[in-house]
Amino acid sequence: MSDIRDVIIIGSGPAGYTAAIYTARANLKPMLLEGMQPGGQLTITTDVENFPGYPEGVMGPKMMEDFKAQAARFGTEIVFEQVNKVDFSKRPFTLTTDFNEFKANAIIVCTGASAKLLGLESESTLMGHGVSACATCDGAFYKQKSVMVVGGGDTAMEEANFLTRHASKVTIVHRRESFRASKIMLDRARANPKIEWLLNKEPIEMLAGPKGKLDRVKLRDTQSGAESVVPTDGIFIAIGHKPNTEIFQGVLDLDETGYIKVHNGTYTSIEGVFAAGDVSDKVYRQAVTAAGMGCMAAIDCERWLERQGAH
Repeated sequence: MSDIRDVIIIGSGPAGYTAAIYTARANLKPMLLEGMQPGGQLTITTDVENFPGYPEGVMGPKMMEDFKAQAARFGTEIVFEQVNKVDFSKRPFTLTTDFNEFKANAIIVCTGASAKLLGLESESTLMGHGVSACATCDGAFYKQKSVMVVGGGDTAMEEANFLTRHASKVTIVHRRESFRASKIMLDRARANPKIEWLLNKEPIEMLAGPKGKLDRVKLRDTQSGAESVVPTDGIFIAIGHKPNTEIFQGVLDLDETGYIKVHNGTYTSIEGVFAAGDVSDKVYRQAVTAAGMGCMAAIDCERWLERQGAH
């Protein structure tokens, strides 16, 4: 495909769709390449109760359908393809998928991040049904309930502390006795009376009750190999996030954990390439902040194109 676009957006979570809405309304005729998981991480979230404008809450996939419909309404061309190679060495920039090559004067990267998971089959089956990778998204569903947090880093300590606002008991499950968490985060968790500890243990299976929701977890002792089944109302996997930046390695400036470095809002290390949402944000990681950043990237992109005389 030889036509050169004003802007192509890579990724289709809240950041990508919001960038599409804004660039489309600015008459930039954006194309959005959805990737293999249209809607991003929200498609594995069940109820979303903290996004403004949905007073009754909304299912994650339904919210992403609404975002997509709004982007399409203003004329965004939405293509179900995965970008597997980029050439940002000259403008127009070139994006390569399995089937096509696309060219654009500006790019907005919204490829998001993926929660690192344990890799258990039962974990993916019960995701959104008692298994979660986001305490701030789902913690409120566990009022006065007992939950587990898996992990030994700052993410796990932070999630566990947050969950004590809702849950009656939070048990941190960690495969060792030593922790990667910083001393301040570990001390805070240890001082919290609602937090209990199961050390030298790792989950090997998530088990559902008669209603199809998680109600117990099978653990293995990492020293003796002994197995035990522990009842719980929910389990939060908190072993970190990984930004989806494989195709940008050696192309854009990334930080030590792989997130895209941005400056002056959403500008990346390459003129004309912008980044928004969880691909460049390791602090907030919320749908509403990703959407806000998508808006910022669209406005940055529109103004940049205007300065180039490209639009």
